[in-house]
Amino acid sequence: MSGALLYLPYAVAVWLFLAGAYGLVRSRHLVHSVLCLAVVQSSTYVLLLSIGFLAKAGAPIFNPPQVPPGSRSVDPVVQALTLTDIVVGATVTSLLLAMTIQIHRRKGTVDPHHLRLTRG
Repeated sequence: MSGALLYLPYAVAVWLFLAGAYGLVRSRHLVHSVLCLAVVQSSTYVLLLSIGFLAKAGAPIFNPPQVPPGSRSVDPVVQALTLTDIVVGATVTSLLLAMTIQIHRRKGTVDPHHLRLTRG
């Protein structure tokens, strides 16, 4: 694997993060902000998977007759963290969208600049 291709997943993760952060800063709509936050969250998936990637490595399932001792395998902890990250991201996105619906019902707008501070 060449040197440029080695860093490509990291560059994609940084690009996704920056694109989502730029959209989040420039957003004038709450739904757009939630979707940009989901893009930022997806950069963490790419980053975690690129950290845990090993070329020509097998699954972390060891069965002595088929897998010779000392063979390479990927780290299952990174895969579990990525799966957990996806579940948490989906939960946060659905919660924020539900809150956006409630804000629209109560305030009549989804523009964050037209919302005034609420006294509690």
